[in-house]
Amino acid sequence: MARQLTIRVLRYDPQSGDSKPYFKDYKIEETDSMTIYLALTYIRENMDAGLSFDFVCRAGICGSCAMMINGRPKLGCRSLTKDFEDVITLLPLPTFKLIKDLSVNTGEWMDGMSKRVESWIHTTKETDISNLEERIEPDVADEVFELDRCIECGCCVAGCGTKLIKEDFVGAVGLNRVARFECDPHDERTIDDYYELVGDDNGIFGCMTLLGCEDTCPKHLPLQNKIAYMRRKLATIKE
Repeated sequence: MARQLTIRVLRYDPQSGDSKPYFKDYKIEETDSMTIYLALTYIRENMDAGLSFDFVCRAGICGSCAMMINGRPKLGCRSLTKDFEDVITLLPLPTFKLIKDLSVNTGEWMDGMSKRVESWIHTTKETDISNLEERIEPDVADEVFELDRCIECGCCVAGCGTKLIKEDFVGAVGLNRVARFECDPHDERTIDDYYELVGDDNGIFGCMTLLGCEDTCPKHLPLQNKIAYMRRKLATIKE
């Protein structure tokens, strides 16, 4: 017989003056290879059309379906129900602006972070799109690509103890973005330039190295290695 699941969801609409946070239980029957995303889709299509949650790609690429699953930030489309007990509790990601139920506005925060760390190539060279791109060594290209795999799901932000107590902390996703441009030879910024961006307690020196970001990153990025690398480089320029 198929297992009976209880999907416990925090329901709350901050845009409604009458709404108050509460948990609502949905009893469903587990199917083969069921994910949290599929369970929520079944609930919305068959039990509660007003349930709000986010999804786009359904393949662990867009990061839209990130949520707290039994207290840990995960992607709903990559989390199988068979890996959990019969009762699965779902909450929205903390630190981000709540839209409704499990839906949060990660885009607004990510946009602010990108502007804060000036997340674009800084160069004095003129770009001519009719020419081939400037060549770089394959190992350098691989290093840049590895850090570029970030899908900005917000799991590392939600799992960061520093971010939960320091509202202005740039988070691992922001520090990863700095490391990505620091190793890109197309970017002409110096280490002193990066120090001005993240060389304070809300940046690279605010990280308490609790490993929450790396533990929760669905793409398994080397976040702590890069944070440690950037911290050493930024610390040495002021010695």
